[in-house]
Amino acid sequence: MSIGQWYVSRGRITRRTFWLTYVLPILGASIVAAVIDALIGSDYGAGYGIVGALVALATIVPSISSTVTRLHDRDHSAWWLLFGLIPLVGGILLLIQTGFLPGTEGPNSYGPPPAPVGGPLADPGYPQSYS
Repeated sequence: MSIGQWYVSRGRITRRTFWLTYVLPILGASIVAAVIDALIGSDYGAGYGIVGALVALATIVPSISSTVTRLHDRDHSAWWLLFGLIPLVGGILLLIQTGFLPGTEGPNSYGPPPAPVGGPLADPGYPQSYS
């Protein structure tokens, strides 16, 4: 997967791709940034230091993009991201929808199911997700 594909994914992605390609690297980068900020003593309020703020800015697009493609795998629109604005409950709802529930079987409104890792494409004429 290229850096461009990491930033702008299309179609649908599996839970495995979501966790291993997006969530864990972003979480790891955030932890490393927090440690660096603690070591250099930079804290500008809101829990972010300069390194943490840069990491947050660098990962906001892939974070949103991956969440949208997982919502598409569940046959939900990107408008579901607005649930994240509801304190506590919205974040939990999005986490369950994107991280734990399986995608729809077969094609849905957003295209064919993601191709298995190393497997043939489900539909060569349709842009595939990056699994």
